[in-house]
Amino acid sequence: MPTFLTTDIDDVLVVVPDVHGDERGRFVETYRRQWLPLGREMVQGNRSEKQAGTIVGLHYHLHQADYWYVLRGRARVVLHDLREGSRTDGVTETIVLDGDEDRGLFIPPGVAHGFAALSDLLLWYLVDAYYNPADELGLAWDDPDVGADWGVVDPVLSARDRENPRRASIPLALRPCYPLRT
Repeated sequence: MPTFLTTDIDDVLVVVPDVHGDERGRFVETYRRQWLPLGREMVQGNRSEKQAGTIVGLHYHLHQADYWYVLRGRARVVLHDLREGSRTDGVTETIVLDGDEDRGLFIPPGVAHGFAALSDLLLWYLVDAYYNPADELGLAWDDPDVGADWGVVDPVLSARDRENPRRASIPLALRPCYPLRT
């Protein structure tokens, strides 16, 4: 049975799975639906490969949850609670995920998330909703109200991530509420 670590942000969960190994290699069960809070069922799997120095995010969804697992490399994950009414609204947290350390990360809807590739990186992640461009929202990676420490100098960013709005500029209709609206 894995270990579950709580974080500074409500409903975010770090999963530390059991690792089994011998002279042949190792085996890790990386995901089980029953591990995740809020009764979320993952319906789509994705693979993201990034070069060292890349920053992705911050992104957030009003309805979609994510489960991340770094298979190779190191990522500094930045999380920021945008959920109006949440006890942890406005909290920013960083977590390092390392392919050699076997950790999963559950990110609920309304928590902005992104990562800096501290090395070349292979991230496998699951989502509980199919891609919906209307639910693919962003927050400025360098917003001083977020205060993220990405650990990267001169980052590589997409055009989209360079143009995301600051927290104070996000329209009320695009701000997540807590508890989640369905």
